[in-house]
Amino acid sequence: MKSELSAFFDRVRPAVDATLNQLLPPETASPERIHQAMRYSTLDGGKRIRPCLCVAAFAAYKDDWKPVLRVASAIEMIHSYSLIHDDLPAMDDDDLRRGKPSCHKQFDEAIAILAGDALLTLAFEVLAGSKDFPAERMLRAISTLGGAAGSRDGMIAGQVLDIEAEVTPATEKQLESIHRSKTGALIGASVWIGAYLVGAPDSDLERIRTFCDRIGLAFQVIDDILDATDGSNRDEGKATYPGIHGLEKSRDIAHHLMEDAREALSPLGHRARLLLDFCDYLETRSY
Repeated sequence: MKSELSAFFDRVRPAVDATLNQLLPPETASPERIHQAMRYSTLDGGKRIRPCLCVAAFAAYKDDWKPVLRVASAIEMIHSYSLIHDDLPAMDDDDLRRGKPSCHKQFDEAIAILAGDALLTLAFEVLAGSKDFPAERMLRAISTLGGAAGSRDGMIAGQVLDIEAEVTPATEKQLESIHRSKTGALIGASVWIGAYLVGAPDSDLERIRTFCDRIGLAFQVIDDILDATDGSNRDEGKATYPGIHGLEKSRDIAHHLMEDAREALSPLGHRARLLLDFCDYLETRSY
């Protein structure tokens, strides 16, 4: 039987795809090649976890979640940009993404770099042009998202630390920093921004912030576990939780993070049901 979260994501995903299709420049817009690359990397495939989580947090307080779709879609653009750049020869050097040639293989390296840059730029253009929420509220959401993508505690910081760990093996503390920044920051920001924009009370936002911290880290710990057990060797040479802690302890760490996340949201009661379902989804992920 399909879970409530799965059914909700199945409703949100097409709406996010339609919004992205509308926001991204058409393939025929000049210069055509860059817009083809942006659409190629963003529209075809992907589970849309980050935008769906943003919408789920918004829907916890308001039934009509359509006003947050542009924001959620901008978050997906930032995620797509990061994947394009992660796949580049200078980074992870991956030839495939979502079962098809990665952007730099389908187009070329220069176009892939520029497509990533363009998606990141467009995301903030979309956010800055939003008229669905008060300006001061949008400004804080934009600032939060910029931090999650940035060089202090965000994705870029995590990527740099990950690259450095290929030369000097990471300690337990450094590995946690890599995962919190590279993966956890954007996932956590997606949830928090959805709740913040809908007007969740401060006491709820603090609990949601704790939830975001725990699930953001747990997401990547579980990703490491899946990569270590599927025989793909995708993480060979990378700093991972199973590589430092072993599989059993890594599973324990993920479980305790999930328990902390559930505990943080328990006072929210029925409002938190979709986000709590996400904890269940993480613990039963198989890909």
